[in-house]
Amino acid sequence: MAQQAVHVDQETFSCFICVDLLKDPVTIPCGHSYCMNCIKSFWDGEDQKRMHSCPQCRKTFVFRPIQEKSTVLAALVEQLKKTGLQPAPADPRYAGPEDVACDICTGRKLKALRSCLFCLMSFCENHIQSHYHLDTLKEHKLVEPSKNLQKNVCSCHDKLLEIFCCTDQKFICYLCSVEEHKDHDTVSAAAERTERQRELEERRGNIQQRIQDREKDVKLLHQEVEAINHSADKTVEDSEEIFTELIRLLQERSSDVKQQIRSQQETEVSRVKDVQEKLEQEITELKRKDAELEQLSHTEDHNQFLLHYPSLPALSESTHSSSINIRPIRHFEDVTAAVSELREKLQDVLRDSWTNISLMVTEVDDLLSEPEPTTRTGFLKYSREITLDPNTAHRNLVLSEENRKVTLLQQHQSHSTDPDRFTDKPQVLSRETLTGRCYWEVDWRGKLVRVAVAYKNISRAGRRNKSLFGGNDKSWALTCSQKGFNFFHNNIWSSISGPVSSRVGVYLDHAAGLLSFYSVSETTTLIHRVQTRFTQPLHAGVYVGEVWDSAEFCKPRQISSLL
Repeated sequence: MAQQAVHVDQETFSCFICVDLLKDPVTIPCGHSYCMNCIKSFWDGEDQKRMHSCPQCRKTFVFRPIQEKSTVLAALVEQLKKTGLQPAPADPRYAGPEDVACDICTGRKLKALRSCLFCLMSFCENHIQSHYHLDTLKEHKLVEPSKNLQKNVCSCHDKLLEIFCCTDQKFICYLCSVEEHKDHDTVSAAAERTERQRELEERRGNIQQRIQDREKDVKLLHQEVEAINHSADKTVEDSEEIFTELIRLLQERSSDVKQQIRSQQETEVSRVKDVQEKLEQEITELKRKDAELEQLSHTEDHNQFLLHYPSLPALSESTHSSSINIRPIRHFEDVTAAVSELREKLQDVLRDSWTNISLMVTEVDDLLSEPEPTTRTGFLKYSREITLDPNTAHRNLVLSEENRKVTLLQQHQSHSTDPDRFTDKPQVLSRETLTGRCYWEVDWRGKLVRVAVAYKNISRAGRRNKSLFGGNDKSWALTCSQKGFNFFHNNIWSSISGPVSSRVGVYLDHAAGLLSFYSVSETTTLIHRVQTRFTQPLHAGVYVGEVWDSAEFCKPRQISSLL
């Protein structure tokens, strides 16, 4: 038999207290049913009155009724869940557990529409009408429904909190203003609200302006993302096309070399085979003549021997033996050497070009580029540990402190021969390649020390300024002496004013082309800044001018102040 559709009113199986489907339903003496926990909690709240009632019909009971589970109702509710029948939607006018209920409604309460700060009560749409129509109630302050109306009443005097104490920054009632707050600066709550409202609007205006600014920034960043993606895609496409063309050119050259080798191979083999064929013919003829001579040599008749001997033709001179040179076999090995030399040159070009290409990629303009640090902590964020490369050190320099310190001595050191070694200037470069943002510090001692940065390909020899830090366009150097500081680049000197200290800080922002030198003591003071464009990765370096002068790359320490 087909199941007949059943439409159930939610109120039939809903708890009047929690307005939800009954859970462990119990029926009390007046006949109304509730969730066991709901009616228990309700009566727990009435225990102090020593009287218990039905929340729905308000019937009272002298003794707290015993809660007995309604088995029939429980079974119906379970059957309702199993059959999938859903109760009809609850009436949205009635107050649920999270809603503010009308204080005037009896029985099941409707949702409150407004709360009155004077009456300290909440009213549904029916009971609020008197506040709209009665002249005595029209002056009352109506607000959004609130469960915390009692917070608007003074706990000491049970009066409405309608005055604001500016001295104590709290709301008070009229009696408070003439007693414990009588000498305080007070205003009406409405006046304080007006002032705070003005401040609020001003703050909102600032926030809205900031929102607009940030939205512009977001739009700009969105455009930047699109520009970056477009530029990257176009560059990848162009690079692939260029590399494809390079590969095509190399393949063409490879094909040309192969074709030339094969052509020359064919020519040489043909020439050799032609000589070989003529030599083989000559060998055949010589063998024939040798056979005749052998036959004549066996003739016993002297007369016959002498008779035929003069008729033998003389042995002709070979026309080919002199053209064959006895030498070590070398055919196309020179071509292989030439191709190998080309490969090495291409590798050198690719290595140098790749460094520049990689540098250009990392130096793409950054919209979000960070500014130069302004605090000691900011510099320490970019601190780099620098070690010196022994293979670049001049022969009079000795490295110590795990290659972080360099000292100039009078006698030569037993350094190995190395193409990277400085041969004319007492200076040395770091192992580390410096790109991005870096900060390091150098302690110097003596009469003359130069703290520098330089490209890897700076000259290693040259008695003038070709290899001297600061004397060319491949290096930048701060000259440190007891008399003060000087800056040196591309053989141009710049005098610097500032406090002289034995420790120099160097900040590098490679992508931004920023190089700054700082005098470091109890404070950190900017002494010189360079704005340029770096085209290659840099290396830190030092020049030590006098015997026993020294420089040490040290770990930056936290100091009390600033720039």
